[in-house]
Order: sequence, then structure tokens, then C-alpha cells
Amino acid sequence: MSDIPTATATPPTRRRIAKVAFASWAGASIEWYDFFIYGTAAALVFPKLFFPAQEPLTATLLSFATFGVAFVARPFGGALFGHIGDTIGRRKTLVIALAGMGAATTLIGLLPTYVAIGSAAPILLVVLRLIQGITVGGQQGGVILLATENSPASRRGFYGSFASAGAPGGVLLANGAFLLVLATTSDEAFLSWGWRVPFLASAVLIAIAVTIQLRLEETSEFRAAKPGERRRSPVVEAIHRHPRQILLAAGCYLAINLTYYLFITFVVAYGTNPAILGLSQSTLLTAILIASAVELFGLPAAGLLSDRFGRRQVFATGALLLGVFSFAFWPLVDSGSFVLIIVALVIGLGVVHSLMYGPQGALFSEAFSTEVRYSALSLGIQLGSVIGGAFAPFIATALLKGFGSSVAIAVYMAIACLISAACTIALRPTSTTS
Repeated sequence: MSDIPTATATPPTRRRIAKVAFASWAGASIEWYDFFIYGTAAALVFPKLFFPAQEPLTATLLSFATFGVAFVARPFGGALFGHIGDTIGRRKTLVIALAGMGAATTLIGLLPTYVAIGSAAPILLVVLRLIQGITVGGQQGGVILLATENSPASRRGFYGSFASAGAPGGVLLANGAFLLVLATTSDEAFLSWGWRVPFLASAVLIAIAVTIQLRLEETSEFRAAKPGERRRSPVVEAIHRHPRQILLAAGCYLAINLTYYLFITFVVAYGTNPAILGLSQSTLLTAILIASAVELFGLPAAGLLSDRFGRRQVFATGALLLGVFSFAFWPLVDSGSFVLIIVALVIGLGVVHSLMYGPQGALFSEAFSTEVRYSALSLGIQLGSVIGGAFAPFIATALLKGFGSSVAIAVYMAIACLISAACTIALRPTSTTS
């Protein structure tokens, strides 16, 4: 039986819904592009340029640690921008978050390396990564609400999935940018200046995203909520009204985030490590590109399934299937076969992961009341990102170093999926959901 609440608000026109869905996807894709190019660079170049004094595996650990600090900052961004978004509106808040992300990403592209300024280089890298974390923590909840609050309840899963589709869209842009640079520069040129190009391109992409967002109207649900009548901070109000729901949403998001960053970031470092598989950078990036392209279609399909069968049912099924598939994923990667690596990523990321990531926007937005939805949803997602994706590549690297086998990583993934499945079953829509 479906757990989708009945709509009480008059739905927007189909044309407006389509326009907002595209804007949600475009804005999220560009924001995630900025966030993901850091992950790719953390696997490919930062160990050599910012931690050159360390042996390769230790340098990779340190690089992934800087990758993880953004996740620590994400709950603060969720709280900050959640307050702003529940006070002045979704659209204006997204514009602020996009501008902040673009500035931080562009500055990373201009950052001197360890050879030029010594230990100040990794310190500045961490500071800019923290800013990325704060801004992505602010935009993620907003882009979900932009899509779901403009959709009829009966199609909220489908249209909400376009916000989630920004992630594979960002991966396609990020990996495509790095593949283009790798194909047009020598190894020396890539390490010297080529890696900077994807970061500097952010300035142009963010300008496009901001222009698209400025042409949108505020969501009708936010206008109807009359936020000016609130007596206390929406973040405080969210915690007061929905403490259990926020924690359950964090638990649901655990497996989404943890497995995603193992699929798109850690697998690159794992596969290119000469002591493990020794594959080329282009091989892994191309496989991830193909899987992300499949996920672009898998997410709307999963959203449609959630509109038909219920958010929790589809999400929990995806979590359990991915937990089982974790034990097949790593042997397929360990084969070293380009074809089998594509199969592993397409099934894991493009199909099974989509069953969780597609319905998540509708699942989470329906768990909280409109007045504090930005704050509550952001807190839940970003808390889940800290315990899930924050140090997933770092932990996976440590498990590999400690156990010498990818089986330990599969167990790590499976435990996270079981936790998320249990939290999803316990999560319920609020009676006040529009």
C-alpha cells in the first residue's frame, strides 16, 4: 500500500512544473560539478601536489581526509541556509549558495601548491573545501524543495528525482572535464596546470546556474506557509517539532552518501593504484561516466516507481539490494576488466543506487511540515552525509590497508545499507505535508 500523502494544495501548471524540474536539475548539476571535481582531483592529483612528502598510500589518505572535511561542514551549511531558506525563500537562498560554491571552486583552481608555498597550500585547500561543504549543505535541501514543492503529490517522486539527477549530471560534467583535459595535455602539463581548468570553468557554469534560478518564482507552498509569522528560529523549531524524523532521515541518507562516494571517488584511487590494479585514469573515469549516464534515466524511473508503490518501499528495496550487491561489486572491479568494471558500476550506481536516490527527495520532503521543511530536511541529509560520505573514501582506504582485501569494504557498505533500510521503514510522512 502506498504511503504517499494526499495533496491539499492546488498543483502548478504542467509547464511550470517542467520548467522548475529543469532548473532544479541544471542548478544541482552545476553545484555538484563543483563539489565532485574536488573528489576526482583528490584521487588523481592532490596527493602529489599538496602532500608530496608522503608515500603514495599515505598521501592518498591525507588527500581523502581533506575531501572529507567538507562533509563535516555540511550540517552547518544545512542549518545556516535552512534558516535563510525557511525565512526568505527557497529561490534566493539557492542563488546565495551557488555563488558561494562558485567562488570557492574557482579559488581552488588558482591555489599555489606545496612546492610554491609549503604547508600553507594544504591549509588553504582545507579552508576552501570547508566553504564548498557549507554551500553544498545549503543548496541540497533547497533544490529538492524547489522541485517537490512545485509538484502534485501524485508525481512528487518523479519530479523530485530531477533534483537528485543533479548528482550524476555533476559527475558527467566533472569527469568529462577531467577526461577532456587528460586527453589534450601531457602528464606533466596535467600536473602543472591542466588540473586547474575544470575548477576555473566553474565561474562560467555558476553564472549560468544563477541566471536560471533568478528567472524562477518562489514555491507556492512556501508563500502559503507565511514564514513572517514565525516566533523563533526555523532550525530550533525544526528540531523541536521533528527530532525523530531528522535522525531517521539521516539514517536513510547514510547508505546513499557512503556508497555513492565509494562508487565515484574511491574506486578511481583504488583502480589506478599501481599496487592494486594499475589501471589508467581514463579507464575508471569513463566507466563512471557510463554508469552516471545510466543513472540519469534510472533516477526518474525510480521516482515513478515510488509514486506507484510508495517512497519507503522502493527506497528500502534499493538499500537491501545494494547491500547484497556490494559483495559482487568489488570482485567485478578486481577483475581489472574494463567491461566488468562498467557492469559493476552500471548495476551498482546506475540501477540499484537509483532506487534509493530517486525517491529520496519526495521521501524527505514529505517527512516534515512546510514551515520548517528546508531546515529539517537539510539537517537530516547533512547529518547523514557526515556519518556516511564524509570519510567513506578515507575509511575504505584504511580498511584496504588494514585487511589487504576489498571484502572488508563490501562489509562496510552492506552494514550501511542495512541501517538505511531500517531507518526508511521507520520514517513516516507528516500529517501536515501538503
